[in-house]
Amino acid sequence: MEYPIGRRATVQAVCGVSFGIQKGETLGLVGESGCGKTTLARAIVNLQPVSSGWIDYNGQRLTGGRRQGGGAPTGIQMIFQDATASLNPSRSVGKTIAEPLRIDGKTDRRTRYRLAAEMMRDVGLEPATMFGRRPFEFSGGQCQRISIARALITSPRMLICDEPVSSLDVSVQAQILNLLRRIKSRYGLTMLFISHDLSVVKNVSDHVAVMYMGALCEIAPAARFYQSPLHPYAAALLAAVPDPDPDGSMDPVPRIFFDDPDPTPGSTGCRYQPRCRHARPRCAARRPALRQMTGDRQVACHFPLHSSSAPDECA
Repeated sequence: MEYPIGRRATVQAVCGVSFGIQKGETLGLVGESGCGKTTLARAIVNLQPVSSGWIDYNGQRLTGGRRQGGGAPTGIQMIFQDATASLNPSRSVGKTIAEPLRIDGKTDRRTRYRLAAEMMRDVGLEPATMFGRRPFEFSGGQCQRISIARALITSPRMLICDEPVSSLDVSVQAQILNLLRRIKSRYGLTMLFISHDLSVVKNVSDHVAVMYMGALCEIAPAARFYQSPLHPYAAALLAAVPDPDPDGSMDPVPRIFFDDPDPTPGSTGCRYQPRCRHARPRCAARRPALRQMTGDRQVACHFPLHSSSAPDECA
């Protein structure tokens, strides 16, 4: 997926991303702002056109942002970062939650409203007093609950959560995360959980994928990733997470050099190498591909950390 910059140049927002999510698991997708996480999520739910490549979901192949044969995958729903902005301010929350069923056209209004009321109760909202109210009358956490109810009303199999708690207070974050865990278990959901907060991702994810400048640099089981990341960028992200232990030692955070990387098509070398203290000449000459390592891990690095595996040929 590319965006134009000027009249002739383009920037690659997402390039060469390939990953899979097993049924019933949660994949945490992390990375700094602007790395392409939201663009990737929007492409999965057909809100962003795909310039090349495809997306396979439950045996259905999506190409160019559309399923072959037409239409979007009905088993995927998305929760957006700004819950308040994603709700229609002129429509009651009850009607907002029921709207996907109206679009589906398979239920009458009475049934839609009954199911919407049941879904509101399931996410911790009281329909008797809240069904007819507008979004501006609710807090940020309540608006996120409304968004979750709207996403679940069509009984999806997969839920994409795009920074669902980043704009909420810490206490409210915990409530929403607990709610997501509960509905995942109750409805048997598969989740793609997008965040820049590694501590949040640690608590909800089975696997973690790290994204940098539109590409994946590491995928690993959550426990292994937090214990010993293989990619220098992933290690720098983890080292920057504050330690809440007042008696703990303060290890120096690995320095990230801030030379500007080149995100335009045709650029060579590792995208992270201008900022990597471990970079070698080969890193500037050849872009590393995401390759399989031991322990169900993948890394896009010529010289991964904490690894006894030999690098690719011609190191």
